[in-house]
Amino acid sequence: MEEAKKGDPQDVEKNKAMGIVGYIIPILFFIPLVTDAKNSPFAKFHANQQLNLLLAAVVVNIVGGIIPFVGWFILLPLGTIFLIVVAIMGIINAAKGDMKALPLIGGFKLIN
Repeated sequence: MEEAKKGDPQDVEKNKAMGIVGYIIPILFFIPLVTDAKNSPFAKFHANQQLNLLLAAVVVNIVGGIIPFVGWFILLPLGTIFLIVVAIMGIINAAKGDMKALPLIGGFKLIN
């Protein structure tokens, strides 16, 4: 299991809310990037994780909506449950000050 990297305590305390906001409403992943938090490694890390979550949600909904029956009754419900669980894990990580990638979808670095 991957060890969680801790953010700088001052950075974490100052930007904890920015690290959490996009997990609650993934479309808001960009908020930390356009506020004072744009220079925060902690906020940028979680903005990247939130963008990954948003893209995964789009893929699950498109693919699940296109494929009849299997997509509608298996992929959409299971994918949605997975995304909710992963979002909760992201909120917990951000609240604890951890910079830990989300399972399965967190390995992609889209925001530098």
